[in-house]
Amino acid sequence: MKIDKVEVGYLETNCYIVSIEDKCLIIDPGDEIDKIINKIGNLKPIGIIVTHYHFDHIGALKELINKYNVKVYDYKLEEKEYNIDKFKFKIIYTKGHDDTCITIYFEQEKIMFVGDFIFKDSIGRVDLENSNELDMISSINKIKKYPNDITLYPGHGELTNLGYEKENNIFFKNAQ
Repeated sequence: MKIDKVEVGYLETNCYIVSIEDKCLIIDPGDEIDKIINKIGNLKPIGIIVTHYHFDHIGALKELINKYNVKVYDYKLEEKEYNIDKFKFKIIYTKGHDDTCITIYFEQEKIMFVGDFIFKDSIGRVDLENSNELDMISSINKIKKYPNDITLYPGHGELTNLGYEKENNIFFKNAQ
């Protein structure tokens, strides 16, 4: 599996193009559709995954749906495992930053796309409309149960590691 990151929009949202062979999933198409299409290149998109519905994560969503005629995978799905072509992942509900937040877990690859749930040394804001601090604490405690060697791909900034966050992220240490 190959992962390409495209920073889009004025909030520098991380859009990810996740590919296996000639097919790809698009994660969080926040803006700048031309940059996203350019990164997709000759790959065939077979779906779009939205980690949550804040504007900076869905700005190019409708245009990409229309262009590629693909299904959207989001918080409306059950919290379980999915197989889309050669892509196998689990949806994990991780509310807190927003009530539509999900984490996409590729267990075999030890990768999680966490949107604005977790950032390196931080977490997503919980002072916005539809955010909830108690939900965030619950989500942190849920994700703490996963193995330390998982790489986290956040919605903004650089990637991190779950073990690192358990050890160093003050929000993880304070979650009870």
